[in-house]
Amino acid sequence: MGRLDKKVAFITGAARGQGRSHALRLAEEGASIIAVDICAPVDTVPYATATDADLAETVKLVEAKDRRIIARKADVRDLASLQKVVDEGVEEFGGIDIVSANAGIFSFAPAWELSEEQWQHMLDVNLTGVWKTCKAVIPSMIKRGKGGSIVLTSSTAGLIAYGNSAHYVAAKHGVTGLMRTLAIELAPHNIRVNSIHPTTVKTDMILNDATYKLFLPGTPNPTEKDAAAAFTGMNALKIPWVDPVDISNALLFLASDEGRYVTGTTQVIDAGGTAPYKFPHA
Repeated sequence: MGRLDKKVAFITGAARGQGRSHALRLAEEGASIIAVDICAPVDTVPYATATDADLAETVKLVEAKDRRIIARKADVRDLASLQKVVDEGVEEFGGIDIVSANAGIFSFAPAWELSEEQWQHMLDVNLTGVWKTCKAVIPSMIKRGKGGSIVLTSSTAGLIAYGNSAHYVAAKHGVTGLMRTLAIELAPHNIRVNSIHPTTVKTDMILNDATYKLFLPGTPNPTEKDAAAAFTGMNALKIPWVDPVDISNALLFLASDEGRYVTGTTQVIDAGGTAPYKFPHA
């Protein structure tokens, strides 16, 4: 038996990266999956975003685990499109037990140099998109009356600040506040709400030329190896980043009965990155 047998999970940003990892990890434990991703560029994002082919690969990998999956293109900024997928998933599977509001973007500049579009796109996707995901799913969970687990993807930037990312830090702090409010509001319905706060994760959001240049501005044509050394300094443990499955395992705990009394918490997977003082790595 899996830890999520007969459960249904709704996951945004599921075409690749953490979202795909979440879909696979929950499927391994018995969950059916409703997967959503925009599969299109976002103008102010300085790296390639997920594609139709990425989402199709997620479907293939989940089905290889002998689990059912519905995968649809939808933008978390568009409540109507999210609601359509939620309604289809409820019709197909009978209800939703787990929500992973995972979709997110990253861009960077000093706060006073951010364009209005950079600021607005970040807040629209990383904060308002999380709220719209919850708004689309929560009524059906309440009506069903079987409780559930909602996990919002924040960041270490939802707990502490980083330079060159005021819009990202603001959005992720907002996600933390949204989680705490939803945990109070949904407790009478036995729906638990928590947030997860990763350090840097080895995904396309981090592994790209634009991000390498942000961390190594004086290095011509920096590589992943160059960036790994820079990222290691952010963490107390001597690693540059964690793997997507490390975040998926935290999500699994919060989604399963093992976390049945855990709500309103910030689950940190940061390799010691939020510690106020860290010994420098040799």
